[in-house]
Amino acid sequence: MDDREAVARLRAGDTAGLEVLMRRHYERAVRSAHLITRDPALAEDVVQEAFLRVYTHIRSFDPSRPFAPWLLRIVVNGAIRAASARERFPAARSREERSILDLLPDASPGPEEGAAREEMRRAVWAALGELPPEQRAAVVMRYYLGLSEAEMAAEWDCPPGTVKSRLHKARERLRSLLRPVVLP
Repeated sequence: MDDREAVARLRAGDTAGLEVLMRRHYERAVRSAHLITRDPALAEDVVQEAFLRVYTHIRSFDPSRPFAPWLLRIVVNGAIRAASARERFPAARSREERSILDLLPDASPGPEEGAAREEMRRAVWAALGELPPEQRAAVVMRYYLGLSEAEMAAEWDCPPGTVKSRLHKARERLRSLLRPVVLP
């Protein structure tokens, strides 16, 4: 069953459609939320809430459009809200934050190259954590989800200049934070 058929079944009240959509999109949604929230448990919560919103708002979804961008917009917006709330209340942060490496397949080169790659990944993870949630979401949407700036503007319902500004500020901040690691 493809996304369109699953959406049609869900709109008709058949929850089997939701199950199909969850199986197909859950992992990518969790990874996206985790990159923004930086907390695996919070990312899971965000995605579960997103699928609940899908279930309750499926009638507002235009079935002629692809499902994944609509879902990911819900996930990204929820992750931004959750990350912003957590950053306002730092005590709520998870003590067991995992590295993004735990979510990615291991390509395991030699030990020296692996150590250098691990150091770079940790530096990127830490640098992403220094960005405000909106900038972090912009980086995730552009470079992880592969959305164009025009698609991002449409998803956020904002002018393209806002997207470009967020990306520019995020890249500049990342560049300054990563300079010591890239150019030791």
